Amino acid sequence: MQLKEQQPSMNVDQQIENLKMIGLRIVNEEYARRILNDISYFRLIKAYGLGLKGKNKNFDGSISFEQIVELYLFNANFRQLLFTWIEQIEVNLRCRVANHFSHIYGVLGYEDPDNFNDPGYHYDFLCEIKKEISRNSKAPFVKNFKNNYIDGKIPFYALVELFSFGTLSKFYKNMKPQDKKAVATLYGVGYTYLESWVEHIAFVRNICAHYGRLYNVNLAKTPKLYKQYTEKGISSIRVFATLLCIKHLITNDQHWTAFVDKLDKLFHKYPHVDKKLMGFPDDWVNILKE
Repeated sequence: MQLKEQQPSMNVDQQIENLKMIGLRIVNEEYARRILNDISYFRLIKAYGLGLKGKNKNFDGSISFEQIVELYLFNANFRQLLFTWIEQIEVNLRCRVANHFSHIYGVLGYEDPDNFNDPGYHYDFLCEIKKEISRNSKAPFVKNFKNNYIDGKIPFYALVELFSFGTLSKFYKNMKPQDKKAVATLYGVGYTYLESWVEHIAFVRNICAHYGRLYNVNLAKTPKLYKQYTEKGISSIRVFATLLCIKHLITNDQHWTAFVDKLDKLFHKYPHVDKKLMGFPDDWVNILKE
């Protein structure tokens, strides 16, 4: 396969001319200029123009610049709505894992590889934690434990606050089956599902944190879905699957219902959004609220 040469850089005016050349309809060039000075051509056009071009890699003249901006703005708003729920789940899971593990194995039980499923994973975890402690050495609670407690060790209920969501997911995955089951029972789900969902949500959380795209994208880390959803043809590679996982982990049904209503309004605000490209079935409202 012949490799391509890098394309030369274009200023904003050249970007606009290039978009017109490839068939994108630009109604207001001043608006397009303002947007392209705020959002990079690559982030906007390359990502949200996917699926809107013909086989010749050009637009057919029916797609407008404003339409692509609409998809971008929808994604930004959706991502912010979703991130609020992910934050709640992350904080809640930290609490439940820390409470259970500290009670069963003691506040320094995380140091003992016998308290885990895989000693190899445990060694990697300890290395990762040492780096986090060093990185956060000036944090008041880290300094307090290091300066005022025997051996300067940090108890697990405090240490868990240094975990990224990814580290928390790995920690839960390496807990013994009976411990994973005890935590999962607090959510009313099986631990194999919780393990899968947490790993998936942590992956989506990173997309949100880096302002990534959730619209019209196949998610690389997929969750294990209940049969009631797979029988409806719901795909695990699209972001609707993420909402199904979150639905089963929430602690406030009223707030969840309000979220679903906000999401419905968001779809109405941005009519060019194709819900099916996010894995949403026609009866998505009923599925999320039932």
